[in-house]
Amino acid sequence: MVAVKALACELPSRLGIPLSRFSLEELKRHVLEQGIVASISGITIWRWLSQDAIKPWQFRSWIFPRDPQFIIKAGPILDLYQKKWQGIPLGPTDYVISTDEKTSIQARKRKAETLPPQAGSAARVEHEYERKGALAYLAAWDVHRAKVFGRCERKTGIKPFERLVEHVMSQEPYRSARRVFWIMDNGSSHRGDTSDDRLTKRWKNIIPAHTPVHASWLNQVEIYFSVIQRKVLTPGDFKSLTELEARILKFQEYYEVVATPFEWKFTREDLNKVMAKLDAQTELRAAA
Repeated sequence: MVAVKALACELPSRLGIPLSRFSLEELKRHVLEQGIVASISGITIWRWLSQDAIKPWQFRSWIFPRDPQFIIKAGPILDLYQKKWQGIPLGPTDYVISTDEKTSIQARKRKAETLPPQAGSAARVEHEYERKGALAYLAAWDVHRAKVFGRCERKTGIKPFERLVEHVMSQEPYRSARRVFWIMDNGSSHRGDTSDDRLTKRWKNIIPAHTPVHASWLNQVEIYFSVIQRKVLTPGDFKSLTELEARILKFQEYYEVVATPFEWKFTREDLNKVMAKLDAQTELRAAA
């Protein structure tokens, strides 16, 4: 049993087996080929693996933290989601904005009419399409008020991003707020000290907060973008960029009617535990 579990916890390619991952049937085949047991059923292997919740046929994608200041940068953002800054609770006139750009949204016009669902038949969407151009969607999500602000632009850049900031900060309650924290990644539209200086010079109450490199999962607006992708863009059938833009902006209004703050439960303490676990795994690999 132990040898079977050990095999299931290996990457097949490292054993010279031309597979990315084991299926139950493939695992059974190699258990028998290696002579670990004389005979065995797939059900038995499945039962043994289930004892330790081992599922070699499954996988999930992830990005290993590579920013040496990952905790230093990520911690304050997680605190903001918990309505804290530098250990002190946020005040009633403090706001937290999560912002990013969704780039290269294609306006695809299907070569045959999209048909609605009918009894016994799903909606039908033609596979072939004509490209009608692409645009970028810049959005700002108020983390604790579940308000969304967005603009469609032909391309991203410093000026389009500044237009989004202007759109948000020129209206209440942000214009007269004590502090407005803007959580953003390190994209070229808002990267580094120069960008921060440009924002804070124009808006004295803005406090930029940048995520670590390769940590878009820390940015709540990405959750909203996933909603847009599912509910508006997939499957897409748009006759023009004008129609695509109108649909996206109208969805903002539609979504706000029912929107509530995202239930973000991952805290700084959870991050510290994950990083400690990763450090331990790194030490084990280095010692092997």
